[in-house]
Amino acid sequence: MSENICEYQVGKAKVCIVQGDITEMDTDAIVNAANPSLMGGGGVDGAIHRKGGPKILEECKRIRATEYPDGLPTGKAVITTGGNLKAKYVIHTVGPVWRGGNQGEPELLAEAYSNSLRLAVSKGLKTIAFPSISTGAYGYPIEKACRVALTTVKEFLEKEDKLDKVVLVLFSKRDFEIYKQAAKEILAG
Repeated sequence: MSENICEYQVGKAKVCIVQGDITEMDTDAIVNAANPSLMGGGGVDGAIHRKGGPKILEECKRIRATEYPDGLPTGKAVITTGGNLKAKYVIHTVGPVWRGGNQGEPELLAEAYSNSLRLAVSKGLKTIAFPSISTGAYGYPIEKACRVALTTVKEFLEKEDKLDKVVLVLFSKRDFEIYKQAAKEILAG
């Protein structure tokens, strides 16, 4: 096993934690840690829109015009084409802004992961890759966020057997190491 990837079996699915670039993932879908406007932004959101090209933004504009005129609510998820990405689809979800942890942030973050997983299953997808939602500009402490992410993915996969692989993609070595440590306890336990 490479030092920048670790894998666990949860139900019939593989859960992989990797250090890398989510825009390079060759999964059925990648998840975008979007902002409510769905119009692109910084961090992962900006990288996905830049690499995926204008088709993603066109579909996001259509979703805003038809389904979510006031913006995508925190915890909800929508799907668009993957445009020029290796992934066929992008699932956009909005994570919570960290406000100290007493404003429902853990529940909203869990919803962002579970609604993304549910949407992937409803579309018949088998593989999905997530970034670390809310831990960039939204300020969610990664040590707390990774526990929510891993627990939510594990609980979903224990109930649903429709996915083959869930990848958690961490851009920095530090974030990868934090996820790797938490996974030893949460996924291997």
